[in-house]
Amino acid sequence: MKRYSKASDIKVGVVGYGGAFNMGKSHLSEMQKAGMTPVAVTEIDPARLEVATKDFPGIDTYRSLTEMLKKSDVNLITMITPHNTHASLGLEALRAGRHVVCEKPMAITTAECDAMIAAAKKAGVVVSTYHNRHWDGLIMNAVKLVKQGLIGEVFRIEARSGGYGKPGDWWRSSKTISGGVMYDWGVHILEYSLQILQSEIVEVSGFAHAGFWGPQIKWKKDANEDEGVAVVRFKNGASLTLLVSQLESNMRRGILDVTGTKGSLVMDWPNCEVIQHNDGNVVSTKYRNPDGEGWRFYQNIADHLTKGEKLVITGEWARRPIHILDLAGQSAKKGKALPSKYG
Repeated sequence: MKRYSKASDIKVGVVGYGGAFNMGKSHLSEMQKAGMTPVAVTEIDPARLEVATKDFPGIDTYRSLTEMLKKSDVNLITMITPHNTHASLGLEALRAGRHVVCEKPMAITTAECDAMIAAAKKAGVVVSTYHNRHWDGLIMNAVKLVKQGLIGEVFRIEARSGGYGKPGDWWRSSKTISGGVMYDWGVHILEYSLQILQSEIVEVSGFAHAGFWGPQIKWKKDANEDEGVAVVRFKNGASLTLLVSQLESNMRRGILDVTGTKGSLVMDWPNCEVIQHNDGNVVSTKYRNPDGEGWRFYQNIADHLTKGEKLVITGEWARRPIHILDLAGQSAKKGKALPSKYG
């Protein structure tokens, strides 16, 4: 793989400069802070291209990725587009010899992830996924507390997200585009969990409820499930349960509830709480979470391409939560647990 002498030699661009969350500007700004040079934006909306030129004066703009690849010497491209487009756009760029970052989730299916990983290896380039939350304060704190042995050996994680209410009517609530109810926040929470559970995935069971919000309100033909559940069995005997719901009226506190042989850890903002049993007494201690360091994602990309530093979010790492979600969806349809292809 080609190494660059300095970060500023890495010319970067984005596909997608939509108004939601202003993510195009955010990504290019983070790349710039890591020393890389923004040179190109692709966006189908001419009005958003005008915004991009105001945010980054002199930047080249394109209406399609194909045009960008043909006319620009951009080295690294981030795909900030709906989930179901990540694989097709990513493959086009990878086959053209460009480094690729996909917004999370990496893709919708395991096969799509496999194809991108294979294409990157063949072209000698990097494929990664924007798991900036790998460096969120609460997970960095939780990993540290677990390593200190405060809750003993971890054997169960319960992860959850959601609430009660009809989801918003946009592409993230359309199953064919988003992948399903678990693909938005679920992929973040799985990535958190896999930092704590250091074991191979053995099998996944999936459960889903659909049809409450859709038929009752008649608001969308292609709606996500109302609720999705994934139960993961690991080689060391540990288990992980992920619940993402639009029908949860009693959501318990904590994003992750990590249970070990000596106690439990509840991950939440702004604190992580360790609950231990000590001579018959329950002792609860709160630890303030540090500030997140999401900037480390693009800094690591730049350091990998210039200094050969180990890539943290590899394609293989980003594939793990997608594999779980993919298997969970298949399992829910088949009504049985499915074995994991990748540990």
